[in-house]
Amino acid sequence: MTEQIREGGCGCGELRYRVRGEPIFVNNCHCRQCQHQTGSTSVVNAFFEMERIELLSGDLAENVVVAGSGGPHIIVRCKACGAAVWSHYPRMGRNGAGLRVGTLDDPDTFTPDAVIFVSEKMPWVALPAGVPAFETTYDFREVLPPERLARLAALSRRST
Repeated sequence: MTEQIREGGCGCGELRYRVRGEPIFVNNCHCRQCQHQTGSTSVVNAFFEMERIELLSGDLAENVVVAGSGGPHIIVRCKACGAAVWSHYPRMGRNGAGLRVGTLDDPDTFTPDAVIFVSEKMPWVALPAGVPAFETTYDFREVLPPERLARLAALSRRST
């Protein structure tokens, strides 16, 4: 079986990247921090091991903010236009990234595994049918299949 390859980039077109394979998990987060950091109602992140993401063109810039855990959340952006393309979260360190699904050329290829922090969502936002929704976060073992749990565990071990 051939590995899926997808490409994406920033708003100005200077930054382009390629990602190989399927994500470990995809979250649609409605927490207030994500709202503040994106200026939107939520963010959809597809989490990958960094070795699956290849920068094709453009320069990166980083901003560090505080994650919900209190640790460093590193937002990686296009240096030219400032669009966020992925983030490094404390749990995964720099070995993993939450790729912003909206930056993909074909963002429709990913459906969230879970919608999280619905307790903080805007009251008029409708949740997608058929996607598990959680008031805050969730236990990955309740949602992800064993092979993806194994990838997450391996990534977590590498990041500690």
